[in-house]
Amino acid sequence: MKMIFTFYTPGRGIGICVLLAVLAAALPLRAQQTVPPPSTEQQQPSTPTTNAPGATGENNSTQSEISTPPTMFPHPDKTWWFIAGQANFISQVNPPFPAKYSGPHSFKNDYEKATSRVLTLFAGAELNRGTEILVDVEETGGGGLSTALGLAGFVNLDVVRNPTIGQAPYLARAMFHHVFALSKEKVESERTPFNLFTELPARRLEIRFGKFSTADFFDVNSAGSDSHSQFMNWTVDNNGAYDYAADTRGYTVGAMADYEDLSWGVRFAELLMPTVANGPNLQWNLRKARSENVEFEWRKNFLPERAGVIRILGYSNQANMGIYRVQNELYLDGVTPTPEITAHPEQVTTKYGFGFNFQQMLTKDVMAFGRVGWNNGRTESYCYTEVDQTVQVGVAVDGTQWKRQNDKAGAVFVSNAIKSDHQFYLAHGGLGFLLGDGALSYGRETIFEGYYNLHIWRGIFAGVDLQHVNNPGYNRDRGPFFVPGLRLHMDL
Repeated sequence: MKMIFTFYTPGRGIGICVLLAVLAAALPLRAQQTVPPPSTEQQQPSTPTTNAPGATGENNSTQSEISTPPTMFPHPDKTWWFIAGQANFISQVNPPFPAKYSGPHSFKNDYEKATSRVLTLFAGAELNRGTEILVDVEETGGGGLSTALGLAGFVNLDVVRNPTIGQAPYLARAMFHHVFALSKEKVESERTPFNLFTELPARRLEIRFGKFSTADFFDVNSAGSDSHSQFMNWTVDNNGAYDYAADTRGYTVGAMADYEDLSWGVRFAELLMPTVANGPNLQWNLRKARSENVEFEWRKNFLPERAGVIRILGYSNQANMGIYRVQNELYLDGVTPTPEITAHPEQVTTKYGFGFNFQQMLTKDVMAFGRVGWNNGRTESYCYTEVDQTVQVGVAVDGTQWKRQNDKAGAVFVSNAIKSDHQFYLAHGGLGFLLGDGALSYGRETIFEGYYNLHIWRGIFAGVDLQHVNNPGYNRDRGPFFVPGLRLHMDL
């Protein structure tokens, strides 16, 4: 998932907000609450707050015990069409912090502030009882602290980090979705931007192809996948070691098959990779680049009468990626003045990895969650961020206990690491697409994050967030520091 940096133009953003409101208000809507859409813009792409891909019905998801937030306008559940929208604004401040030195890709140690925005229009149409078309349009703007450089676990998932990408609205998703019924038994399903059907076969095969985000369907976690109502950090809302296929905006093109049974599911996707690391263009020649992803999901009451979900992920990426050890050796031989991961002829190399993801209700409104991730680390960090190993554990609470059922709060700890070849590369002046202090005194990058999301009125929410970062960019010579943040979110 890549971050893109763009510049803020209020007029366009306000115009899209007004358009979303007018479209929603003009429709003959019936009272009905739906799950609002959220992103992860790798920016993380805008992703609606949904259950896991296979979670449909009371027995299939921990989300069934967590309240569904309201929207500005009610949405019908009996029409063949669907339309919804959202707007998300995040403002953060970086106070000064100690640093022995800085490099071209360092997180700045001077005072700084930044605001990002993501505006999304979701639309869909049911062609028949088992087939639908889903289309989303987005606009992003503003920026991130230090232009989203210097941290493996960057503090704002909504930030777009590529300065060459314009601010014009763009097509985020356009996918075909068909459901093959494998049983007569039906389960209820919430209507969301990823699924318009309110009823699905209990056993089924779902086929999707088109443009979407890998993170829409893989490594989903009900407590930590949504920067619009939950945590903001990149390596909290996604598994940092999952270098999932994506262009710089966080989207790809491909096909996915998802088999769902009552208590388990398995999904596989073949996806396109970018032509260069963090690049805006996808490689359409599958002999040169591609990504295979598979995930098994098990839904069970691991504690008495408390729902839980376990997900086990594996992936393999093939692309024109450099190998850290080879580039380090070229530097030691005097071929390059510093290690340079892109200084190689066109080649096809492989990065593979695994992930473990869990969520478990502890009480009716308290959920524990976490992730563990690992990749081989020998090849270039290419799509998401510069993490080879990660572990996170956290807790999420809704506001039912204090009579604020649409409020949310959470706290999490995450620790990220890179392999020795990657360490050597950075220590001798190498630059990744995110990291590069010019030198390195290695230490694990650790992050604590806590947030509170306050429901104000209908689909309007305000949030406060605080992150503490130790060893930013794996460098013990810089930091630590705090990053406070504010969020305003609207679900239309």
